[in-house]
Amino acid sequence: MLQRVRAQLRQVSDQMARRPVLCCGAILLTCALILPITFTCGREKPVVALPRAPGRFFPADGPVRDLFLGQLEEADALREEADVSVLLYYAPWCAHCASARLVLQQVALRLAAQVQFVAVNCWWYQGRCRKQKSFFQYPVIHLYYWRFGPIEYRGPVQSEYLESFILRVSTPLTYLPTSRALHTFLTHQQGVVGYFQFNSSPQPAGYISFLFSALHALRRDHQGAVRFAVVTNQAVAEGVSLTEDESVYLHRRLNSSLVFPRAQRNFTAQAVCDWVFENRESVVHWIQPTGAKSYSLEAELQKGPALLTFLPHNPLSANQLLHQVTDVALRYHSCGSDGGVSSVPRCCRSLPAAAAEESVCELCVSHCWALGVCVEPVQLSSAPCRSVQGSYSPLSQVSVCCRSVPRPVTDSITGLQCRTNKTLRFYMLDAALHRTLAQRLGATNHSGRPFITIINLRDETHYVLNHTDSLEDFIQNFSISFSPLHRHLVGDKQHQHTQSLIQEVTSDSFLETVMDSQRDVLLLYYSPWCGFCSLLNHVFLQLARLVQGNGALTVARVNVGRNDLPWEFMVDHLPSVLLFPRHRKQMSVKFPENTPMTVPNLLRFVLQHTSHAPWEEPGRGAESASLLGAELQRLQQEVFGGQEEKCEAS
Repeated sequence: MLQRVRAQLRQVSDQMARRPVLCCGAILLTCALILPITFTCGREKPVVALPRAPGRFFPADGPVRDLFLGQLEEADALREEADVSVLLYYAPWCAHCASARLVLQQVALRLAAQVQFVAVNCWWYQGRCRKQKSFFQYPVIHLYYWRFGPIEYRGPVQSEYLESFILRVSTPLTYLPTSRALHTFLTHQQGVVGYFQFNSSPQPAGYISFLFSALHALRRDHQGAVRFAVVTNQAVAEGVSLTEDESVYLHRRLNSSLVFPRAQRNFTAQAVCDWVFENRESVVHWIQPTGAKSYSLEAELQKGPALLTFLPHNPLSANQLLHQVTDVALRYHSCGSDGGVSSVPRCCRSLPAAAAEESVCELCVSHCWALGVCVEPVQLSSAPCRSVQGSYSPLSQVSVCCRSVPRPVTDSITGLQCRTNKTLRFYMLDAALHRTLAQRLGATNHSGRPFITIINLRDETHYVLNHTDSLEDFIQNFSISFSPLHRHLVGDKQHQHTQSLIQEVTSDSFLETVMDSQRDVLLLYYSPWCGFCSLLNHVFLQLARLVQGNGALTVARVNVGRNDLPWEFMVDHLPSVLLFPRHRKQMSVKFPENTPMTVPNLLRFVLQHTSHAPWEEPGRGAESASLLGAELQRLQQEVFGGQEEKCEAS
């Protein structure tokens, strides 16, 4: 075969040598065939279809201008034409953007006459918004006041909250023409008042800086805890000690109020905003944790005992409960002598004494300081004052007066923080936004009702205010050394199935089931996240079937991941098995950790600790031991004998 191929190749080569024109033609024809095939097969073919052009995200006839092609330059032109603009940057596939679309439409229908609403598709790859903006999440809401901005809105995307924030940006300053308006403004909220004379110029330079300082404050705090106001009447301004033009007054209800030091700081918008946030009072904090378990909430609870108030909140209207809790918090922090309010406003602080745990250091901070010692110290006891380190004071050392506790708690809550080491921090949460967290802490499902609780992470305590008690009594009972409050236990409310072999124990039924003096209780501590706990289910089911009908032994289990238990009944790891013998509940026994949890071992463990001990029946030690061994052998034979018969039958 090989010789035949060689002969044919030699013949072809001889013919091509005789006819070179035929040889060149064959080569050219081969190249002409190879080149088109190469270009055709080597050409890159698109395997992914081009994306379709985006459509409108908002209706064309609505109040929101939808730039669905990402026209960022058009958005800038629209923003410059309006005094106040709201820009929503969205992605069409985002579910949160779809929710924000409905909210923005509702707000735009009410505020379209005074605010420009624009929505920009920042996901379309050919749009300028996608090329210039680098957003890590959607939606993003920016507000602009004239050319100042952007002011990013970080609050909950709900119509009431968003509309309230837009109104604050639209009117960052409140004008106070009369003394009564000034008094009302400073009574209900912490405020900053600026005094400007508009005689020489319609808009003084200091007024513009003060206006932008209010916008800077909204950029840092979307809740608007500190409000800014303007006084144009000199007689009204003298009521808050403002006599000079372009002066700013910070009103504080606990510490002495302050006037912006123009001699030490430049009068700029950023400087005024920084000065306000450095010296403002934070009596009640609004927090918005992202879920039932949140790092932001944990960071606040780590600071000390916290009083959480869940209330139905509408930022567009006044809330009477909010004013009541704020009033209690003010009287809790205020520093008074003998239950009365001091003539000079002072802020009360409680510091733990280093000498003993049962002593408390009282500190009243005033606005006068000299060499680290308060010029006007408040001596609330006969104990001498001493100098301690203070991180919140203007200087490094402060003067405090220490005494022993407990101190008799009077009916008045004024200055209670100075009389206890359990210093509370007050927090507000919206019950509608954080319903899951409130229910987890013990709130009922009744909507619209407030819920107040105290959480102390250091002592692992949790208390809930009853609707029949007052808030002041609740705080006073928590503040004393031996609190009469009962720790609240959160647990499941599920009903026990009558046909179940293993009795499921909850927080409510724990003491009733486990502390039954007529029954021995073998209790398994487990949790759904514990993988080894699920492997023990068949072991306890076999044990429950074995002792079924025995009226002296109860096999039970408790889910400690969803049920709080008293401290004396908790375990250090999962799974754990404890035996509570009848008539001797205080002598509970824990199953050995180095012993495998099998049915024979559990039977041996139960029989060893539930039979009568020799010292309980004098003279019957040998007989009791023999009965124990016979009973254990019978039960083991009953368990494993049936299994061997099944194996032989199979």
